[in-house]
Amino acid sequence: MKTTKKYTLPESEIPKQWYNIVADMPNAPKPLLNPGTRQPLKPEEMEGLFAKELVAQEFSRERFIDIPEEVQTLLKIYRPSPLVRASGLEKALDTPARIYFKNESISPVGSHKLNSAIPQAYYNAIQGIKHITTETGAGQWGSAMSIACKHFGLDLNVFMVKNSYNAKPYRKVVMRTYGAQVHASPSNVTEYGRNVLANDPECQGSLGMAISEAVEMAVKTPDCRYTLGSVLNHVLLHQTIIGLEAEKQMEMAGDYPDKVIACFGGGSNFSGISFPFLRHNLKDGKKVRFMAAEPAACPKLSKGRLDYDFGDSAGMTPLIPMYTLGHDFQPDQIHAAGLRYHGGGQIVSQLKQDGLIESYPVEQIEAFKAGVIFAQSEGIIPAPESTHAIALTVREALKAKESGRKEVILFNLSGHGLLDMSAYEMYLNGSL
Repeated sequence: MKTTKKYTLPESEIPKQWYNIVADMPNAPKPLLNPGTRQPLKPEEMEGLFAKELVAQEFSRERFIDIPEEVQTLLKIYRPSPLVRASGLEKALDTPARIYFKNESISPVGSHKLNSAIPQAYYNAIQGIKHITTETGAGQWGSAMSIACKHFGLDLNVFMVKNSYNAKPYRKVVMRTYGAQVHASPSNVTEYGRNVLANDPECQGSLGMAISEAVEMAVKTPDCRYTLGSVLNHVLLHQTIIGLEAEKQMEMAGDYPDKVIACFGGGSNFSGISFPFLRHNLKDGKKVRFMAAEPAACPKLSKGRLDYDFGDSAGMTPLIPMYTLGHDFQPDQIHAAGLRYHGGGQIVSQLKQDGLIESYPVEQIEAFKAGVIFAQSEGIIPAPESTHAIALTVREALKAKESGRKEVILFNLSGHGLLDMSAYEMYLNGSL
């Protein structure tokens, strides 16, 4: 493990605004549709499900949106996150490429998800909402919402994909420790969950199913709203704090990325690190490539169809224009549960259609192999989701070795894998 160099901004340099890429997109994303009328969705039609200010952000075309002071204060607990020159990984790969990563694993919950959980809980709290529902795949989003809701005095019910609920037992312990109620989805708590179990008692669930259960509880519970950890515009907006910090840190390092890489489930961490740099492609003529690493088991951007589809399995959400594998798609039970979402989201799908971002499927074995190389060279055990970004980074770094190109690669380490040891054990034992 080689000594690495970290670039950390002073607290005063933490961004005070989020960046909204919709203001600069050459083609605006197509509108969400009301599932009943199939007409463009109006903001007030979303306010029964989401906090009003979050709905305003969802429809906003303002380039920069202020981060409330109370949210800034909480973000300062762990932000700015460091930008790290991965010289150990460079040495292990014997590549001329210069590799950097943004380390989002340092947050209290171990991932980037807290960047959006804090503002979402805040906006619900100031509106007077008392109860929140949400879904979670691997548990990172549920953990983030759990601590954010506890801070603002909100009651939280989390529907966790059953396969992950059983495979990652300590994730639900984290959520319960923070004060949330956690349900294995599909569950007997909702009508939708009971119907799924009646048809398939052994169903291991999906993110789409968990969303359906959380949405159902939200609409049937007084004084309750739903929160989402990815896909929607306001979530991607909150995550741009990652890339806005990285811009300043790359300047400190005297470098600028040729390629920006992140894993892709619904688009939150990919958009978070990519959009601030993509702005300069759109406005200043930069030629950075933006590369999404998808699980081969759920390659919605690479192999999905571009169409209007529901964000959940039951068809309760607005219709979203996105690359999708179908809202009833149930992918293989891979360990990167946070990447098992069937669709790509409104903004990201438009950018993909316009050729402004790229996507690449990664097999699970390749991902874990790269994760072990990274752990041995940099000392951080990455989340299974993050190993996909590392695998794609390794691919590109080895291509640079073959060609002799001294390019700069930036990737997002979206979270650590310290609660994913069973998956690593299976990989190391050859039984994955």
